[in-house]
Amino acid sequence: MLGRSLTDAAGHHIEILDPGRLNTDSGPDFFNAKIKVDGTEWIGNIEIHVKASDWFRHHHDSDPAYDNIILHVVGIDDKRIKRADGSQIPQVVTPLPPDFCTVYEHLSVHPAYLRCAPYLHTLSSIAVTDWLESLSIQRLQMKGERIRSILDSTGHDWEQTVFITLARALGFGLNGEPFELLARSLPLRILHHHSDNPMQLQALLFGQAAMLDQSCHIFDEYYQFLCREYYFLARKYGLHPMRPGLWKYSRTRPQNFPHRRIAMLAKACEGGFSMLAKIIDCIKERKSPDTLFNWRLEGYWHEHFSFDVEARAGSDTLSPASISLLVINAVAPLLYAYSAERGDLELGEKAIELLEDLPSERNSIIREWEGYGLKCHNALRSQALLHLRREYCEARKCLFCRFAHLFLRRTLKR
Repeated sequence: MLGRSLTDAAGHHIEILDPGRLNTDSGPDFFNAKIKVDGTEWIGNIEIHVKASDWFRHHHDSDPAYDNIILHVVGIDDKRIKRADGSQIPQVVTPLPPDFCTVYEHLSVHPAYLRCAPYLHTLSSIAVTDWLESLSIQRLQMKGERIRSILDSTGHDWEQTVFITLARALGFGLNGEPFELLARSLPLRILHHHSDNPMQLQALLFGQAAMLDQSCHIFDEYYQFLCREYYFLARKYGLHPMRPGLWKYSRTRPQNFPHRRIAMLAKACEGGFSMLAKIIDCIKERKSPDTLFNWRLEGYWHEHFSFDVEARAGSDTLSPASISLLVINAVAPLLYAYSAERGDLELGEKAIELLEDLPSERNSIIREWEGYGLKCHNALRSQALLHLRREYCEARKCLFCRFAHLFLRRTLKR
């Protein structure tokens, strides 16, 4: 498009001998290019930006992958770029249509999260579906990478990895971090030793969660019993509780207090924690994933929201919406990560099918996207829209988004 013979911003004659290979991954835009600068041949990479100053906004100045740039092609010459050794990189300026610059400025500078909102209605359904399907896989892969990181930290213990992943999911976002810390602080082998004793399981989990303190003025018989059991078990196994004060209660309904979720986690450990086998059996036998979480609170937790706080009303089981979130945030990512680890493509497909069969999540982000015309009919699509918002919009990576590329390409065609 630019031709073979060019002049850079400093007046040097540039001859393009070979534009190199287009790079579709991270790093410079073109690899192994060959050019002549005033008759001297150079071999290296080419980088393209709308503004020359994008070089610094994208942090190329501190990235060794850009040390071998031999040509910088820009639309707006607002900065001269130098290599690490101080030598200036030849910079060719190509004029851009005014409409292109307007759209670019709006997407890159506008402070609102959804900077593309005025243009979304112009997208074709094929373009929307194509990008959102890619984003849903990106999100599964990101969650799979997190699970593989947990797997490495547990010495490749899949069941402990599942326990940590499920515990984090039971935090439902607000308490995800403290739930993960709780699960990491308690080896599953210890829980297995006491899997036939529900009270000891609860003592271990509530104790590690830093929720048991005999000096507190809670004279509830159940609470005092848990304190005594935990004191004995902590000394036996050398356990140390989490740092107190990590649990969050703001904007949480009493039936969703972390106490009740921890009691649910204790239920999952009764009879031995074997969730991975249950997940795989459920998928292979085509059972509903809802059956994985048919836990029911009994006894004390049937009557209490937290220690010493009686429950006036509330469900003893997880709601359908909560179970859907556990499938979305634990079951599907675990299946996807496990399939990648084992090379079982069929299980990976099942993870995607699970999300396709679940209803869309309902939250403020999904409602906002739907308000702009991006309809959401299942959990696979809602996961894509959440990923788009958090990893692109809120991270201000609009220029890495396929929607933005379509808007900019359209202005160039005009």
